[in-house]
Amino acid sequence: MKYATIRLDDKPVVCIVDSDQGLYWPVSEVLPGTDFTMKQVIEEHTQIASQFVAGAGGHRLEDAELLAPIQRPHRNIFCVGRNYHAHAKELSASVFKDNDKNVKSWPIVFTKVPECVVGPGHPVELPSGVSQQIDYEAELAIIIGKGGKNISSEEAMSHVFGYTIVNDVTARDVQMRHQQWDLGKSFDTFCPMGPWIVTADELDGSNTRVRCWVNGELRQDGATPDLIFDLPSLIETCSRGITLYPGDIIATGTPAGVGMGMDPPEYLKAGDVVRIEVDGIGTLENTFR
Repeated sequence: MKYATIRLDDKPVVCIVDSDQGLYWPVSEVLPGTDFTMKQVIEEHTQIASQFVAGAGGHRLEDAELLAPIQRPHRNIFCVGRNYHAHAKELSASVFKDNDKNVKSWPIVFTKVPECVVGPGHPVELPSGVSQQIDYEAELAIIIGKGGKNISSEEAMSHVFGYTIVNDVTARDVQMRHQQWDLGKSFDTFCPMGPWIVTADELDGSNTRVRCWVNGELRQDGATPDLIFDLPSLIETCSRGITLYPGDIIATGTPAGVGMGMDPPEYLKAGDVVRIEVDGIGTLENTFR
């Protein structure tokens, strides 16, 4: 099942989506009298799924304005750096130069603030006067469904509700300058997310493909079996001593092909369009301005 957040009557409404038929259904129509947030949908998914009748009614998806599926996460987004072998290699002389020898030791984990999340089609703002090196990073993101602390890798996948797409937009010069990455990752609009969440029963996140185009040119093309740290390992790591909650988001890392890794580097400029596709989810596209 797919869940999206759609603007209806000038307010965000959580909806079930059938992207093949191009239809959507507000959850409030499936369970009358409810006005669920996405977090509540995650917690009540079993009941919603049991009540939903596919093909009955439905509204045209092409007429809808999609917002980020989780418009404002309840806390920072967990993000993983250097998690595809080829991406670690392409940046080994830059942001990873001090720890490239320990590529298989521990994941690099940083965060993005909740306020930087925007939806499909929303413009991404280039921060004039603050950074000249804005880069894209196409990523599969895990949505936690069942909370827990010190989750073992063996049990980790039972805690996954589903998956979405994020673009971990990065100010490379700020990232390098401060060494700790949160500032360069958290500018306003620097986390496009969407177009919806696909539940874990419909997608095997450990075996999917992540691609990214800039102005129609294919830049990134990676497969999640090539992750250095697999999905269970990431959940285990992020939950070590930290309680994860339903609705928490873990961005799993980006494949090779980022602008910083090109020779010479190619950073984003006003008017550039970044399109990301993850097999089994769909497309996330945003214009930079």
